[in-house]
Amino acid sequence: MNFSDLEQAALQLNELYEQLEVKRWGRVWTTQELALGFMGDVGDLAKLVQAHAGVRTIEDHQSKLGHELSDCLWSIMALAHKCGVDLEAEFVRNTREISEYVQGELAK
Repeated sequence: MNFSDLEQAALQLNELYEQLEVKRWGRVWTTQELALGFMGDVGDLAKLVQAHAGVRTIEDHQSKLGHELSDCLWSIMALAHKCGVDLEAEFVRNTREISEYVQGELAK
């Protein structure tokens, strides 16, 4: 699966969530509410990383860790789309710039 396939799956899931939000709340979540949900997922992820490191006890943390990482990735992809950000292009640009910086620091 390539990036655009992942992005398409994330956006299809977002459409389903929006239908559920309308059914439950009479409207879709705002971008701000989606970001707050993402923050909750990041908090859950942090606890699972602690469990992975052995400083917190969470049953079946390894499978839950994969699930939470996936939730976070979904949120990022949905937020990028809603904010008009080409996430794939930004990721490529950003990682290239950071790699160049780190390589420069290592060469000193």
